[in-house]
Amino acid sequence: MAGLDKNTPSPTEIKLHQKSRALEITFADGKRFMLPCEFLRVYSPSAEVRGHGPGQEVLQIGKKNVEIKHIEPVGTYAVQPVFSDGHDTGIYSWDYFYSLGMNQDEMWQHYLQRMEEAGASREPVPGVFPERPKSK
Repeated sequence: MAGLDKNTPSPTEIKLHQKSRALEITFADGKRFMLPCEFLRVYSPSAEVRGHGPGQEVLQIGKKNVEIKHIEPVGTYAVQPVFSDGHDTGIYSWDYFYSLGMNQDEMWQHYLQRMEEAGASREPVPGVFPERPKSK
């Protein structure tokens, strides 16, 4: 994993909003981002989503209602969210969160455009991507 960019401010607060399905991150420079769970899920830094090189990205469909169940800290530089669809392999560094926040509008538009070109839907498809059963 690449080292942190020393110019990226550290987060001062990370809040998970379950009802609105968003992660709120405040950085030391005062910037605050509300990153929807769906946005974080479709832009997961995991190899499963990104592939192993340019052009190998896997379009994530049916993720409109995805939630973050909980977040695991990874050292002092990142967190690993566990999503309601079972995805838990993305490690989100502070640099990556900051980049997502700064480029959110453009990245979201790009995602919607890719979905439209693929004729895909953000709506969950019943039975195709079943959620993992809840533990009792």
